[in-house]
Amino acid sequence: MVARLVPDELWELFQRVVPEAPSRPQGGGRRRHGDREVLAAIVFVATSGCTGQQLPTASFGPSGATAHRRFTEWTKARVWAKLHRLVLDELGSRGELDWSRCAIDSVNMRALKRGSLTGPNPVDRGKYGSKIHLIMERTGLPLSVGISGANTHDSQALIPLVKGIPPIRSRRGRRRRRPHKLHADKGYDYNHLRRWSAGRGIRHRIARKGIETSQRLGRHRWTIERTMAWLAGCRRLHRRYERKADHFLAFTSIACTLICYRRLAK
Repeated sequence: MVARLVPDELWELFQRVVPEAPSRPQGGGRRRHGDREVLAAIVFVATSGCTGQQLPTASFGPSGATAHRRFTEWTKARVWAKLHRLVLDELGSRGELDWSRCAIDSVNMRALKRGSLTGPNPVDRGKYGSKIHLIMERTGLPLSVGISGANTHDSQALIPLVKGIPPIRSRRGRRRRRPHKLHADKGYDYNHLRRWSAGRGIRHRIARKGIETSQRLGRHRWTIERTMAWLAGCRRLHRRYERKADHFLAFTSIACTLICYRRLAK
């Protein structure tokens, strides 16, 4: 089970970003569970959607409380974002990333316990929820991810998401972090976003309200809908159960990392 959820190549990448275990100068105490077993337990929770109490301890070793405690430690150390970037670096060095056309979009989900970065969802009868914002390259691999309250307008996420794309290795030349083209729907139809994108050398393809039909835009944006379906494969993201925004963002980063790693494993 552990080797299936955390293959050797993913484990090697994870070892490069995980912080060292704290030492116990006084000695004693229980033996610390291995990081690979705990990582497998966290991946199982993310993909299956189970709670910590439902974690099958016999299959992994660490309990749900141990997995949650280690998950909190690694989240504070920004391990998940670093791991996502490492997987993107490996893909970029192999020429698996297509920067010619990127797309941006968002998806809403209900927040059952509310918490930080939640808000009333205008398309869900005002129920509190959160929104995941994504930028992905031409084939659908997520490059940058962020979260906000469900009442946050999509247009407010474009600039932070583009700035959040890390410098990623290329097969040739220097690292890259800007797409050649950026496709977006009518929710991003604002002149200041067009000017901002053009000022950074990004050719914008933003649908115009009342002029362009969604059918024409869908010829290039279907990949982002497929990526949203890939995210739904991480059942922990069907609803937001975490009160803390950084924990929910961590599960989102884990889902993006797994999506990218599947391409790397091929």
